[in-house]
Amino acid sequence: MDLNALKQFLVVARLEHLSRAADELHIAQPSLSRTIARLEGELGTPLFDRSGRLRLNDAGKIFRDHVERSLGELEAGRRAVAEATSEGLGTVRLASETFLTLTGPLAAYKRAHPSVEIELHWSLAEDMARRLRAQDVDLCVASQPINAEGLESAQLFDEAVGVGIPFNHPLAGRTSVSVGELADQSFITARKGHWLRRLLDRLFAARGITPKIVCESDEPAAIAQLISAGLGIGLVPAFARRSAASLPVAWIAVDSPDCRRGVTLYWGADSHLSTAARLMRTTITSWDWSGGDPREER
Repeated sequence: MDLNALKQFLVVARLEHLSRAADELHIAQPSLSRTIARLEGELGTPLFDRSGRLRLNDAGKIFRDHVERSLGELEAGRRAVAEATSEGLGTVRLASETFLTLTGPLAAYKRAHPSVEIELHWSLAEDMARRLRAQDVDLCVASQPINAEGLESAQLFDEAVGVGIPFNHPLAGRTSVSVGELADQSFITARKGHWLRRLLDRLFAARGITPKIVCESDEPAAIAQLISAGLGIGLVPAFARRSAASLPVAWIAVDSPDCRRGVTLYWGADSHLSTAARLMRTTITSWDWSGGDPREER
């Protein structure tokens, strides 16, 4: 099978849309359609359901998982050879939902290993298992669980998530607030799929209510600034509260045991991690997340 055809198939499988896949691949849609048809001919079975919207079928899902692992192994082999024949430590590729949490260990890693090239990839948690299986990235940090086979993990920290409120807000003098008391408030939050938005939706859905969302943003710093400007309130993790202490925002605990996040580092169980990636894993897992200083490496 042609490697390029397999790579194109993975894009179509991920997007489940031929024209968007063709745009991403910078090829004509008829050419992409022929490639998928040839692949299905070689396998002797359709990989997609075509009644209505294009959907990956059961055979396609099985094939996708094998293709991801196969192409991932080829990429791992290429990188292993490059590492073995070069004098440096190589490259490490890290994906995360947010990098605000990781600035401390990343800075320490770069100081300790200045010759290593660090690639940072923003990623939704729902894409991380696929990217690790395909060895598109070496390590992932997520603020929500990734339930997938073939991954190993290490929890970095667990923390409370409170609510950020402008100082002139009627609730600003409180030490804690219930979810029910927030029902009529205007929320500034992240887009769907982000851990912050999922936590907000889950907290409200458990009580049979829907949050009033007035702004969705992909920029955590913008969310904090908009809250401080008085345009709404929003969930704010304790870590971000410490990092943005200068912002004029009151942080109030939410009276719910479910209003927390656990931050976890993931990597492929069967992946060949480069020396650079292994050193990065050690730096991140050895970091003192309570105070922001590295512990002595184990």
